[in-house]
Amino acid sequence: MDEDITIIDSNTRNERIRNFFINNKKKLIIIFSIILVIIIGYLSFEKSKERSKIKLANQYNLALIDLNPENKQKTIDEMVNVVKSNDATYSPLALYHLLDNNLLENNDEINILFNELIEKTNLDNEIRNLIIYKKALFNSEFVSENELLKILNPVINSESIWKSHALYLLAEFFYSKEEKQKAKEFFNQIIALPNANSTIKTESQKRLNRDLGE
Repeated sequence: MDEDITIIDSNTRNERIRNFFINNKKKLIIIFSIILVIIIGYLSFEKSKERSKIKLANQYNLALIDLNPENKQKTIDEMVNVVKSNDATYSPLALYHLLDNNLLENNDEINILFNELIEKTNLDNEIRNLIIYKKALFNSEFVSENELLKILNPVINSESIWKSHALYLLAEFFYSKEEKQKAKEFFNQIIALPNANSTIKTESQKRLNRDLGE
């Protein structure tokens, strides 16, 4: 008797499932089609990203290999294009290459490329902070106090690992301007910073003892 009831319940359940699929056939086909389109679209997008990355890597590496006085402008154009691709890996490398080899002479153009990375490229926070610091370092010889502070504010107002570097740059900036009290304040901020780079902290203490009377 129990077995008969079980068989009846099973048959009833199977019938309900079958009826559900029959009654909702069109809806289910639409749902499965949407899911399939999403999966195919995602896989295509990932494949496209992978191809773009490979193409960008080739563009960057060829520009490195081809660098010579005869085709300097070609290398510059290629590297600028890589920077403007807003790739988290190759865009910073391309800008560093331009700077390290003094390939660009126009400061405004260089700052535009820095901003391209800082504002438009999806970077890890500490990579972005490093690039902000490098921008400040590049500009430190020809900008005003307010301009330098404006560049470095995102770093010095954070807990970044580059904060002590930024403070040291400001201390040296003010020392070079004979504003020794301001320089002293920034060196002292480094000494008091819990996560300051150990080398920079030691150098800051030396500067205070040797040059600023502490």
